[in-house]
Amino acid sequence: MSNHIEGKVIVITGGAGGFGRLVSQKTAALGAKVVAADVNQAELDVTVKSITEAGGEAIGVVADVTDRAQMKNLASRAIESFGAIDVMVNNAGVMPLAFYADHEIAADAWDRCIDINMKGVLNGIIAVHDQMIEQGRGHVVNISSIYGNYPVSGAAVYGATKAAVNVLSESLRQESLGKIKVTTIRPTGVPLTGLGAGVLNPEAVGGILGAGQAEFMATFEKMLGDNPPEGLADPDDIRYFSLSPELLADQIVFAINQPWGVSIGDLTVRASGDGYII
Repeated sequence: MSNHIEGKVIVITGGAGGFGRLVSQKTAALGAKVVAADVNQAELDVTVKSITEAGGEAIGVVADVTDRAQMKNLASRAIESFGAIDVMVNNAGVMPLAFYADHEIAADAWDRCIDINMKGVLNGIIAVHDQMIEQGRGHVVNISSIYGNYPVSGAAVYGATKAAVNVLSESLRQESLGKIKVTTIRPTGVPLTGLGAGVLNPEAVGGILGAGQAEFMATFEKMLGDNPPEGLADPDDIRYFSLSPELLADQIVFAINQPWGVSIGDLTVRASGDGYII
């Protein structure tokens, strides 16, 4: 397809790893000017170095998405360095799955989840809004989750933050018609990003698996072995079981790589054989 990314200035939060690093690298390879942001300076430097050594343009800005002033500074740095902000990818997020009964160990992590997943997206929108309106065009990409589709046991707080992302996104779209296009990305489970490290109670994962939990976990164990079942690890096979971070990043890039007049509004990305019920 045509390259609609070349020359765009793209700001990406959570750029020190996971989807953020992959999207930073992939858009830079297509000619974007990337502003990667994260709280982790060392890994952020790795992201930027990987881009510049490949001939791309990128800067790293240390920024905490929960701090509105830092996010506004991030936007200012992008404008100072590249003169515009064409795309904002609000990617930073955490996933502290736990039951209400786990509140003694989970409450602080839930607070952080609300601050990062919900307030962080709001702060990202606020940081770039005026610049995009002044430019006359812009694109905000918010990373949500299938957990935001419907409430399930074990994901009350995480799911609520992702449902909030969906509402923030649609409200922004309605308020900014013809000026800012908005994309909500709803990934299925992508185990290899490290997001699962934040899960506080492993049993809480069962809410999104329902009656298929035992079968899913048995298959997942086999997938981690030396000889995964035929077809389940092959993205060209209809039985493909677990989406890779690279393939999800490709779909985020696809949503960005559109003419200004075309908006991919809502994109759910799954492995065709995954076992998630929402």
